[in-house]
Amino acid sequence: METILLQINDQNAYKLIEGLEALHLVKVLKKNIEPKKKLSERFAGSLKLTDAQYNDFQNLITEGRNEWNRDI
Repeated sequence: METILLQINDQNAYKLIEGLEALHLVKVLKKNIEPKKKLSERFAGSLKLTDAQYNDFQNLITEGRNEWNRDI
């Protein structure tokens, strides 16, 4: 048997390879697994708020946490 290296550019191509593997025609030796990013890293800056909007948002979050802790 011969070993080759493939670059998968599309999710559909990956599904085809999985199908070939299910038929025992090929064997996937190694899957590239990207490390998961923390949610804070993934969504940092995605709201694009002004400073005033950001401060209002933070105040609302703080109030909500205080209410939650009060009701426990």
